[in-house]
Amino acid sequence: MSHLSFAKGHGTENDFIVIRDRHNLAPLTPELVRAICDRHAGIGGDGIVRAVKAGCMPEWDGDPSLWFMDYWNPDGSLAEMCGNGLRVFVRYLIEEDLVPRSEVPIATRAGLRTVWEQPGGALRTGMGPVGVLAPTWVEAGGVRFEAVAASVGNPHAVALLPDGADLAGIDLRDGVVYDKVQFPDGVNTEFVKVLGHCHLRMRVFERGAGETRSCGTGVVASAAVARQATGTGGPWTVDVPGGRLGVDFDAEQAFLTGPAVILARGDLVMPG
Repeated sequence: MSHLSFAKGHGTENDFIVIRDRHNLAPLTPELVRAICDRHAGIGGDGIVRAVKAGCMPEWDGDPSLWFMDYWNPDGSLAEMCGNGLRVFVRYLIEEDLVPRSEVPIATRAGLRTVWEQPGGALRTGMGPVGVLAPTWVEAGGVRFEAVAASVGNPHAVALLPDGADLAGIDLRDGVVYDKVQFPDGVNTEFVKVLGHCHLRMRVFERGAGETRSCGTGVVASAAVARQATGTGGPWTVDVPGGRLGVDFDAEQAFLTGPAVILARGDLVMPG
C-alpha cells in the first residue's frame, strides 16, 4: 500500500484535489487520476492539480523557479488550463507559505498566468487573451443550438440562448454533440442566458468531466462572446450553479475574480 498526501478545495463548487510533487518524482497516470477523482472509491473531484516546480516540467521553457499547474481532467486526460482550478491551486500555495500573497505568477500549459489576492480573500486571475472565433453549433438532448467558438487557452463553444429559452431545461444527461472537425480534441460547452446589463447565467458541460457546478475558463469565454454580441464592455457578472464570478477586460486580456477555499488535507491510501 502507498500513501498520497493531498489537499481538497473548490472555487464556486468546482472541486479539485491538489498534490504537491516539487521535483516531478511521482508523475500522474490516467488510471491513477480516474481512481482518485472517483466520487465513490476515491477522494472525488472535478480534476487534479499537481504542484511541480516549472524547471522540472519538460514542456515549460520559461522561468524554472515558478510553480507549474499540472492539471488533469477526472477522465485522466490533460488540460491546458482551468480558471477555478488555478485559484484553488494558488490558495493552496498561499496557505502552505510557498508563494507571497501579493502577486503570484503560475506556469501552465496555456502559458504564464498571474493571480492576485484581493481584499476579502477573493482571487483575481489574469486569464490571457480571449479569442472569439468562428460560428459553430452544439447539440444537447436532441436540440441543436447555434454557438460561437472561443479560446481561453483551451477550446470553448458558447451558445447564447434567445429570449424565452429555458436554460434549466437543457438536457445534458447524455452529454453534448459538437463539430469534431472544428474541435478535434474536444470542447467545453457553455449554455448562456443574458439576465440583464452585463449579467449572465451559465451552465457548462466540460470536456473530460461532464456537467460541473462551475468552469472558470467557460465563464470568461461566455463573457467574451456576450461582450462581442452586445457591444457592452463590462465588467460582467456570471452566475453559475456553484456561485458567482466576475469577469473584466483590458486591452490585452481578460481577468476572472472569485472565491477559492481549501476544505481538507489528508493522506489517501492507494492499493498497489
